[in-house]
Amino acid sequence: MSSEAKGGRGAQLKHTGLRPGWTTGSCATAATTAAYTALLTGAFPDPVTITLPKGQTPSFALAAEELARGRAMAGVVKDAGDDPDVTHGALVRATVRRLPAGSGVVFRAGPGVGTVTRPGLPLAVGEPAVNPVPRQMMRDHVARVAAAHGGSGDVEITVSVDHGEEIARSTWNPRLGILGGLSILGTTGIVVPYSCSAWIDSIRRGVDVARAAGRTHVAGCTGSTSERTVTAEYDLPEDALLDMGDFAGAVLKYVRRHPVDRLTICGGFAKLSKLAAGHLDLHSARSQVDKGFLAALARRGGADASLAERVATANTGLAALQLCAAAGVPLGDLVAVEARDQALAVLRGAPVAVDVICIDRAGAVVGRSGLAEAP
Repeated sequence: MSSEAKGGRGAQLKHTGLRPGWTTGSCATAATTAAYTALLTGAFPDPVTITLPKGQTPSFALAAEELARGRAMAGVVKDAGDDPDVTHGALVRATVRRLPAGSGVVFRAGPGVGTVTRPGLPLAVGEPAVNPVPRQMMRDHVARVAAAHGGSGDVEITVSVDHGEEIARSTWNPRLGILGGLSILGTTGIVVPYSCSAWIDSIRRGVDVARAAGRTHVAGCTGSTSERTVTAEYDLPEDALLDMGDFAGAVLKYVRRHPVDRLTICGGFAKLSKLAAGHLDLHSARSQVDKGFLAALARRGGADASLAERVATANTGLAALQLCAAAGVPLGDLVAVEARDQALAVLRGAPVAVDVICIDRAGAVVGRSGLAEAP
C-alpha cells in the first residue's frame, strides 16, 4: 500500500488539510525549559526546542523573557493552528525559581491559570489547573536541563496566562469549579484542528481504506489515549483505527452504509456517556454529560436513592463514576452497554457487531460492553 493510501489517525489528520497547533501544555513546557536553562546558564535559548510525548520536537520562539536573582521567566505565544481555539494567541508564561535540594518540582498557578475547587477532576482540590500530562512534560524537561547544565532539578514552576481569567469565561472551567483562569491542557502536545466537514470526510476515508485493506475489525477512537488502549486490547493495525473525535454519528452512519464485521468504540467515560444518552456529536459545545441520566443508570445497577442523588449532583462524569465505583455499582459497564445499544440503533440492522470500551484519562478501562449485533 502506498504512503498516500495508508489509513489510521495520522493519515486522517493529513487528509483534513488543516494546520495543527500546540497545546497550552506544550507552550508551558517550552517556556519552562527556556526559563530553567536561563536560570542555570544566564542565557535564554531562542528558539527553544522540546520533545512531545510521541517524539515530535517542535521549536518555539520566545515572546517574553526576564532573568533575576534566583528566578527566570519565559513566555510563548500559543499557536493553535487552524483550530478555533479560544486560547489561540494567548501568552503562556513560566516563572522558574530555585528550591532547596530535595524539594522536587512544585507547581503554582500564576495570574490567568485556574485553581481546582471541586472534586471530580484529575487534580486534587486546591491544586493549580495544570493537567497531569503537561506536569510530566515539564518535569521531564526540567530533569533534562538539570542534567545538561548541572542543576539540581528542584524548582518551583509558576504558570500564568496573560488575560487568562477573562478567556476562561468562554470555557467550561467556571462550571467545573476551576476558578481564576484557564487550565493547562494536552495529552499529545498537539492541537488537532477540525472543521466538521473535513473531519467527517476524513472518517469516511478511514473506513474506505480499512475496507480496501481487508480489515474486518475497526475501532472508532475519541483521541490518542483511547487509540492506545484499543490497540493494546486488540492489537489492531494502524489502518483499522478511525480517529472519530467527537463525531460518533459520522462513524456509525458511514459504517451503516459500508459495513465491517466488527466495530469497537473506545473513548473517555464522560464522552461515551453522551453517546449512551443518545447524542451523536460528543463535543462539549453541543452536548453535555447528563448526570440525571447517569443517576438513573446507577439505580438500575443497584445504587440506593442516596447514591443516585449524589451522582445526579456530581461535579463531573468522572466524579459520578468514582462515587459508584466506591459503592460497587458498575456505572462504567452500564454506560458502555447503553452506548453500544445506541450505536446498534443508529446502525439500523447493518451486519456489524459492536462493542464499547470506556476509559479514564490515564487510559485504564473503567467499563466495557459485550459484543452484540442488532436483532
